[in-house]
This record gives sequence, structure tokens and C-alpha cells, in this order.
Amino acid sequence: MQIYSTQTCTPQIYTLSDLRNLQGNDLPSLKKTAAWTKQFLARPHPQLGRSGPVCPFLPRALKLDAIRLAVVRTKDLNASQIEAIVQQYRNVFLELQPNRGEMAVYKAIMLIFPDLEKEEEASLIDEIQQRLKPFFVEEGLMIGEFHEWNQTPGLHNAQFRPLQSPLPMLAIRFMVESDLPFLDRLTDDPQVRACYLKAYLNRLGAGLEEQKLRHAQTALMLAQSRIEPLSTQLRQPASKCPFARLAAAYRRLFTKGTAA
Repeated sequence: MQIYSTQTCTPQIYTLSDLRNLQGNDLPSLKKTAAWTKQFLARPHPQLGRSGPVCPFLPRALKLDAIRLAVVRTKDLNASQIEAIVQQYRNVFLELQPNRGEMAVYKAIMLIFPDLEKEEEASLIDEIQQRLKPFFVEEGLMIGEFHEWNQTPGLHNAQFRPLQSPLPMLAIRFMVESDLPFLDRLTDDPQVRACYLKAYLNRLGAGLEEQKLRHAQTALMLAQSRIEPLSTQLRQPASKCPFARLAAAYRRLFTKGTAA
């Protein structure tokens, strides 16, 4: 077990092997999530649309005991306070070893929110994920939203719902090359999409196969081509990419909070 003290909370993160000797009110939520991870994410599924487990990295991650779980208690907290707690886990994740090399991709933190009411869990988890995604992607990380009502389809079968989970949670991990579809969504603003793709290429570009590298570069050029023409932008106040502005705002907030 590892404990990190911050201004807003004291996150306690546990490996799955820690749960054998753990007691307390958080244990039922931790065990439920651990069981779902092993029995769903780490196994094949008939509706998946491809061979292998739902998450290809999970079997090896379980063997390495690289999955960490944390219960975030949200009673009497508003959405902004919960969001501030989640944002602190970016640094918690980056401080965990390994933070580079081949083994780093197996590391993940699952933040569990058992106190959320059924009627609010979907909207709150989705909103926090969308607001904090730029803050995490900036560092080459992904933050994924899981809850009972998640209707995001699988990449290989539109009828499959891989992000539905028994408890609401947010999962943090390093970006991998198969994340490109999640960073190149046409529903995102072109400026935001371009910034996501730049982060993807910065983290993974040197190790991508030529075909996958060209695919990512082409996606970036397409996103950039759809950004408002410079002549139009010059008639408006100068501004940075919204991705960078949002990430910078969270950095200032975090710095202010920890310096207080």
C-alpha cells in the first residue's frame, strides 16, 4: 500500500495483492472492482469482435501486480471538489514506478466512486473525464470513464459495451498506440483533436510502425486543415489551443492548492 498526502485528500492506493490483508469500509468496493477486472477485463468476451481479452494488457498487468485501486469518498463534495481530487492522481500515477520503459504500459490506477447516487454517476463521471482529459493527455496519459450506464460501443463490435462496470470509476494509464481512435474523434473540436494527436505522436511516434505513423500524421494534418483559417483568427483575440489553455489552468490550480 502507498499513501500520498495532498491538500485536498490523502489518496490510498492498493495493489490487488494488498487486498488479502486489508480491512475497513473500502474493502467491499475494492474487492468488487478487483473481481470485475479479473473476470471481465482480463478475459475474452463473445461480443468483443476480436480474439483475446477485453483489455489486452490486463493478463500481464495482473501477473505483475501493476493494477492499483483507490476508493474516492465523495459524500458532501460537489463536482468541482471531486474533480480536484481526481486531477491530483495524475502526479500520483507519474510518481509510481515504473514510469518509463516496456513495463510502464501495464501500470494503471482505478479510482472507484461508490458514494455516487445512481442518477448522478453517469453524468458526473462522464463530465469529469471530458474536462480532465486534456490535463492527462498532455502528459501522455489516458483517463477512461466506466459506469453502469456507459453506452460507448466497442471498436470491433458496435453492440458491445466494454466500459460498463458495476461501480462508477475513472481509470488512469499510459497512452498506447491503439488509443488513436479515442484521440481522433471527429466530434471533438479540430483544435482539441490536433493537440491530442500531437501528444500521441510526441509520446509514441518514435516507436510506431511506418503505416501507423503515417495514419496518425495524416489525422493530425486533417485536424489542422479544419482549424479556422488564420485570416479569421487574426480578427479575434489571440489565444492558444484550448487543450493547452485548459491544461495550463489545471496546472495553476494544482500549484496554488499545494502551495497554500
